[in-house]
Amino acid sequence: MSDPRKLWYFQKVDLYELLCPHKLARFEETHTFHSFKKNAFIYLTNEPSKHIYLIAKGRIKLGSYSEDGREIVKAVLGPGELFGELALSGEEKRSDFAMALDNDTTVCPMSIEDMADLLQDNKTLTLKIFKLMGFRLRKTERRLESLVFKDARTRIIDFLVDQADEYGQKIGLEMKIENHYTHKDIASLTGTSRQTVTTILNELKTQNLINFNRKQILIRDLEALRQESLEAVAQH
Repeated sequence: MSDPRKLWYFQKVDLYELLCPHKLARFEETHTFHSFKKNAFIYLTNEPSKHIYLIAKGRIKLGSYSEDGREIVKAVLGPGELFGELALSGEEKRSDFAMALDNDTTVCPMSIEDMADLLQDNKTLTLKIFKLMGFRLRKTERRLESLVFKDARTRIIDFLVDQADEYGQKIGLEMKIENHYTHKDIASLTGTSRQTVTTILNELKTQNLINFNRKQILIRDLEALRQESLEAVAQH
């Protein structure tokens, strides 16, 4: 399997700074920000895909619902990130929902037509957007591989490693991650249960591999976690 450190982590690129219509002279006078309260939907599954969105403030949860009504979390995104981009690839109706996770979450909507004009005029930006879409597709593929080939502990370790690679802030020999996920969210992303997530995170804490609270996760030995995941794959 691919080393996740070699993938494009465009979450680190502030697309809001590059794309927000307020920063572009031709859109500045006509564009408006949209603000949402916590748990409000920006869009729902099956709504027409007419816009992409840039996050100016707050956090957005992307997800869908299973046939039995269970919520399936796909991602939690923060300021500077983009969502709804599948509209650029021909998606006519939303395949997921987008929900605000914080009060006063603020997003910049941009019509597909306006985005297409910008991409036509800027090849570098076009490459960034398509790499972002490719990265998210690869993340989905890796997640499916993990669900098929790895046990619950390894899937949760993979989640922690991915979070560290994408969002981690190095502090000495340790890695700090701002924690945007509940145990329920992690369970949804890893195909486990909330109780299993709690049990395994506590085991990793007891082993002094991680420490965590509601606001952050501190990974004490990232390479040990990465090695455990690799060894789990080798055993199959």
